[in-house]
Amino acid sequence: MHEDIYLQPGVPDPRLPDETVLAIARKYIPRAQTVTEVDESGGEARAYVIDNIYVLKVQRPHRLRPRTSLEKEVFFLKELATDQRITVPEVLGYGREEPYIEYILLTRMPGRAFRRLKLEGPARKEVLRALGQTLRLIHSLDQESLMESNHFPGDQTFEEFKFRLKELFADSVALINNQIAEKKLNWFLKTSPSEFAGEALAGLPEEGERVALHSNPGPEHTFIDPSANTFTGLIDFGDAYISHPALDLRRWRHPLDRMALLEGYVSLKPVSESFLKTWRVVMILADLASLASATDPQLKQALEEDLEARMAEK
Repeated sequence: MHEDIYLQPGVPDPRLPDETVLAIARKYIPRAQTVTEVDESGGEARAYVIDNIYVLKVQRPHRLRPRTSLEKEVFFLKELATDQRITVPEVLGYGREEPYIEYILLTRMPGRAFRRLKLEGPARKEVLRALGQTLRLIHSLDQESLMESNHFPGDQTFEEFKFRLKELFADSVALINNQIAEKKLNWFLKTSPSEFAGEALAGLPEEGERVALHSNPGPEHTFIDPSANTFTGLIDFGDAYISHPALDLRRWRHPLDRMALLEGYVSLKPVSESFLKTWRVVMILADLASLASATDPQLKQALEEDLEARMAEK
């Protein structure tokens, strides 16, 4: 498995006093009054909710890693703001305070994170279709300024993209082999997981499409209005990178969720045959990654059926 390297793991990580949070916020919003919530679920960042309508997002210093950047997130969010159809937080301020405080002040995304709610049936599909449309708009931005900003790491060539996929497949195969060895998973195909992954990668078309990706537009970063069960927006762009757009469609575990994403994605504009072939390989990757940790029998069955269907598409 490939793990992140944290640049300063020994640095203290205290929760900031309310007075410090409000002093930073008042540089941009003089009327800021109260820290109403502190959310540490993000891992690399701590979010201080102010007056229930603003968020001071602070990089947790001991979790600083090369692929995460608040400065990059600010740049990306400002580029996204040029298209009013893309619903993301508005940047109100960015800066650094001593010691070790890097922050973004944002508007708070309305609603609640998808993962905190149980949404099924047609409403779930419509939210995911709306998310797919948003991802298509994000990927359709003028990429030149993003590419030239030097904020975004990633894959500049097909070979780099293919190497990324090989590593991701290798990680998933290793997990599945461990599950098989521990008798927690019954492998359902005649070919081994490694051979299966190799066959999938062999179907990857060589193409040059590269865009700035969100990185993880999954249930924790997708927000919905719980009263109307509608999509409200997408948050957390600090891990953005350059690669093939299909990689942004793999973060939902159930195959039907990913199909709904694709439906929304192509509803705004058709994709190429090469894109669909790449998407197929990425969906196989997503199925394997989900199967490696799935405990629900129904999800396991859906993943196995989807894997068989994807391989039959060759």
